[in-house]
Amino acid sequence: MGKLVRPIGIVMLFLSALLSGCIFSDKPEESSATDETQYPPIWDRHTLEWDTTGSYSLLLEPGPHSALEVQEAFIDVDTSEVWETGPAQSTVHLSYWLPNNTVDGEQVPVIAVISPYFSYGTQGSESSPTNVVGAARGEFIFENFVPHGYAFAQVAVFGTEESSGCFDYRGAGEGLGIHAAVEWLGTQNWSNGNVGLYGKSYEGATQWEAAAMGSEYLKTIVPMSGTTALHPLLYKNGSAEARSQIMHMNYFSSTVDYNEDDLDNICPDIVEGIFAGPVTYVGGEMDPYMQNYYDERSHIDKAFNNWNGSIYWVQGMQDWNVDPHQVFGGPPGTNWYQTYVDAGFEVRGILGQWGHHYPDQVNSHEGVDPGYGFEALDNMTRWDWGQDLFEWFEYYLQERGPKPSLDAQIQRNDGQWRIEESWPPADAVPFTLDLGECSNDGVFVGGGPSVVGGGQTVTVECRDVNEDMDIHISGLPTLHLSAVPTFDGGQVFIEMQDAETGLRLGHATMDVRYYEGGYEPQTVVPGQQITMMMEFQGIDALLPAGHGLRFIFSDQGEDYLAPACGSTCTVHILPSLSIFEAPVVERPPEATLTVPQPQ
Repeated sequence: MGKLVRPIGIVMLFLSALLSGCIFSDKPEESSATDETQYPPIWDRHTLEWDTTGSYSLLLEPGPHSALEVQEAFIDVDTSEVWETGPAQSTVHLSYWLPNNTVDGEQVPVIAVISPYFSYGTQGSESSPTNVVGAARGEFIFENFVPHGYAFAQVAVFGTEESSGCFDYRGAGEGLGIHAAVEWLGTQNWSNGNVGLYGKSYEGATQWEAAAMGSEYLKTIVPMSGTTALHPLLYKNGSAEARSQIMHMNYFSSTVDYNEDDLDNICPDIVEGIFAGPVTYVGGEMDPYMQNYYDERSHIDKAFNNWNGSIYWVQGMQDWNVDPHQVFGGPPGTNWYQTYVDAGFEVRGILGQWGHHYPDQVNSHEGVDPGYGFEALDNMTRWDWGQDLFEWFEYYLQERGPKPSLDAQIQRNDGQWRIEESWPPADAVPFTLDLGECSNDGVFVGGGPSVVGGGQTVTVECRDVNEDMDIHISGLPTLHLSAVPTFDGGQVFIEMQDAETGLRLGHATMDVRYYEGGYEPQTVVPGQQITMMMEFQGIDALLPAGHGLRFIFSDQGEDYLAPACGSTCTVHILPSLSIFEAPVVERPPEATLTVPQPQ
């Protein structure tokens, strides 16, 4: 049934490898220790002793320095041009810790976390302020890097903690304040002029906001599941996440103290944020009304044009909060990771089967469910993450040590790690499957009496897919789904499973008005057949020999809302005219990267 286009392609790829070098990273010669190399090769890290007793990873060797007392700074910023109403001048507050070698006049680089989460939450239960080392990410940097001669800073975005001005949720005003902080950190007499940023989720988004502003002092960013653009975060091919309706106001309500000091936090963008979600969810074709709002909050494209730094990209392949599409999405037919690589940016990646977590966040990793990373759990936590990041920062911030390899560490769904030149791998070959050769139990998706619970579902079973060989899916599978909408609206959500075990492998979703893919809605004529160009979230998974594929079609799934048109917009799908395609690779056993495990 399934057609694996492989014999000629695979032979040519391996012939090419013989002539030009490895097609994947397999213990390259340059990984051997030399007089210049001061770090053990990544392939040998599992043979070393690591401290795995804590909640995050530690470096192989502690540094010789200690931290001085915390200092604070207030940076005035001209905000007269970014808000229609609101203060003409606003202040960014930050706190920072210097290593004691600066007492003798030594200049040091800075690692900063820029966040809305300092003093965040309802009164009486706020998180810690900037002058207290933040839990998890702050402690990790403080304990590992300050002793090695790095300064550490915590920066509060406008409208949070002691920073004044509007809380401009990922908008131009917020970016201006972030830029001012980066410039300040890069120009102090104790600074060597090199600033690196670190953090997860919103604290990854602030890194992209900083990069979009193009500061010469911003040398590298390490976004972990960091939001790169707001619209594709909340809408995947038009399918709305539930939080899309309340995102802006949720943050605003948790950052203000509800007193007279909050008056300068209120800007027109707050009102725009209230309407952005419902307008996009309900309107579809009305989305251009909010185009300026979303364009202002797209940062990865601006960084591409304005900045010239390095990126250590960290992403959970099972992340449903900031999903892999934030890294591997982009204009139709492209992905941002490879776009940056092709443009000459120095990019490295670590892509694990965890959710919305850090690579070494062992306590959070233990909460993953079957089909959502559980099968990789025993090999998931990267106790060498601190060392890996140290080698990166040493080169890009301290300007010493060997240049890190620019590749991607990727974990498969069964837990196996390997190193690729990039991800998705360029040498993947297509596996095609005609759904017309599979069985199905219906053809109508959605409708039904319950909008909240969803309506009709369709299951397509493709049993005889790979009788004699494992299939290693690595990349972004697609389904060209032939469908007939019954309304100018509707939605299809797909969960792909191992048909033998029921194990979830991945998912895709699309509002029928976005059937061409990307971010632009189209007018759909009821009764007119269309081809929905559906793309799955990134998958690196093994389908064992003899196991088939199962596709479950519904009108909503997980944290996506049902279509706004409710029970009136059933979608008639035509499996017999639909084609699934997945990129597959073959990797020898020696390509496996063994990672450190708890002692």
